[in-house]
Amino acid sequence: MYCTVTEGIRVEVKPAYLSEQSDPMRDRYAFAYRVTISNDSNDAVQLVSRHWYIADGDKDLREIQGSGVVGEQPLIAPGESHRYTSGALLDTPTGSMHGTYTMVRHDGTSFEAEIPKFDLTMPRTLH
Repeated sequence: MYCTVTEGIRVEVKPAYLSEQSDPMRDRYAFAYRVTISNDSNDAVQLVSRHWYIADGDKDLREIQGSGVVGEQPLIAPGESHRYTSGALLDTPTGSMHGTYTMVRHDGTSFEAEIPKFDLTMPRTLH
């Protein structure tokens, strides 16, 4: 598990390799990642956008920006959490991801909550 805390917002990520959706013979490696965003601050926050950097094993970098997460812009009250699962496809068996979520407080102020850098790695198998 990977974790960061920014202004009381804890972001935890647990990645997993999806062997059933991968095809190494065609350079297709599928990964899922479960994100838990917990509000340990005293203010409610709304996640309004995301900004991801995805690097493959060749150091090719993709940048992805968008509204919310998996079609939602969750409002997270103090003491509550929001969890979702998403995925990424890589052309190499290893890579990494990191980024930020733009969070807005009830008073309209905003900040960038850091998403920890986490590794995407196909497990080695012994034959």
